[in-house]
Amino acid sequence: MALPALALAADIPDQGPEQHLLYPPEQIAWQPGPASVPAGAQFAVLEGNPTEAGIFTMRLKLPDGYLIPLHWHPGVERVTVLSGIVYLGMDDSHAKENAQRLAAGSYTAMPPGMRHYALAEGETVVQLTSVGPWQLNYVNPADDPRR
Repeated sequence: MALPALALAADIPDQGPEQHLLYPPEQIAWQPGPASVPAGAQFAVLEGNPTEAGIFTMRLKLPDGYLIPLHWHPGVERVTVLSGIVYLGMDDSHAKENAQRLAAGSYTAMPPGMRHYALAEGETVVQLTSVGPWQLNYVNPADDPRR
């Protein structure tokens, strides 16, 4: 069983960075977006390029009460909560009561196609690692801010 996984891993380009990457918090370049999430979030790409093939790592900064409505990704999404709280739900209620509470230090890895929503409590920073090109597909097309 391990051989197919190794073969798949070989298809994912990961040469690593060309040089040592080091980001003290005060040097992280936050910018609005990304465009695939509702207005109000900020993001910073730490490694790779989410729009291209290959492994990337980025951070998302979400204000209190921020909601990313029910959506899914075609690739694995690995998320570490660095600060604040994320409520991760799997139904279309978008309710905190129906979601799992992920406090700072929590980690989750979601398989491709898993429908989920995220709700922030307090200013929240998460670190996301995946394989690009990163895609976010909303279950309800009306929730997509790119429309």
